[in-house]
Amino acid sequence: MTGLFISFEGIDGSGKSTQARVLAEALRSEGHDVVLTREPGGSDGAEEIRALVLQGDPDRWSAETELLLFTAARRDHLERVIDPALARGAIVICDRFADSTRMYQGLSRGDLRDKVDTLHALMIGREPDVTILVDMDPEEGLKRAKSRATVEERFEDFGLALQEKMRAGFLELARAHPERFRVINGAQTPEAVAHDIRTVLPLPHE
Repeated sequence: MTGLFISFEGIDGSGKSTQARVLAEALRSEGHDVVLTREPGGSDGAEEIRALVLQGDPDRWSAETELLLFTAARRDHLERVIDPALARGAIVICDRFADSTRMYQGLSRGDLRDKVDTLHALMIGREPDVTILVDMDPEEGLKRAKSRATVEERFEDFGLALQEKMRAGFLELARAHPERFRVINGAQTPEAVAHDIRTVLPLPHE
């Protein structure tokens, strides 16, 4: 059996986490085996790394160090959660995956895209079957993200310029990989966004 691997991407505050959860609940109600997970995190070891990279001062880590931490977290997540679920035929829905590293460290934080791709090929070697990009105006997204007032705001604290660069980068990735990406207008109501996602999503493997 081969499962279906779906990732959700977008700038901070785009609503992708909500939509990943909505999709997981809908597919479970239809009788599908669904694993809802997130990055960084998703496994015990990766969750520990999540706390290191998402909390604290914006300048706590260099982009190069972040890249190594995120790759380590993703490898553990892949081994312990994603691959076993796909092997049994489950649908894996992941809130962020490697495309976020391509944006945050590869493009926006450190111009390390070649290193991101090299590490990904060496240590991860997998892309999602489908990536849902929830597109959102950066100013509105940042306003939403900051309104949550959580301890995990290290990247939001870099400000609007980073969000603008990431939005442009995500859209460029979508244009470069149209076979994988589905771009959804995140400025709509949550119900309309969820409807559009189901419209473009391939039927889960039986």
